[in-house]
Amino acid sequence: MSSKSSESDLGAVPEQAAPLIASPCVRQCCLDEGDMCLGCGRLLNEILEWGNADEARRRGICRSAQVRLRQGRD
Repeated sequence: MSSKSSESDLGAVPEQAAPLIASPCVRQCCLDEGDMCLGCGRLLNEILEWGNADEARRRGICRSAQVRLRQGRD
């Protein structure tokens, strides 16, 4: 008996996942009374969620944070 192996499996390169969106942190961390970071505009729960968030969620967090920062400057 001989063992069967698939030649197509030999030398296969695993697919690399696309890099996730980088953190918007600007190292000016200071939370206001609403738990919003004055540096990046993320809420505390979004900062805590960031490490486990997928790309779509990270994009949503970044959009919301940008809106918050713009509103704070008006």
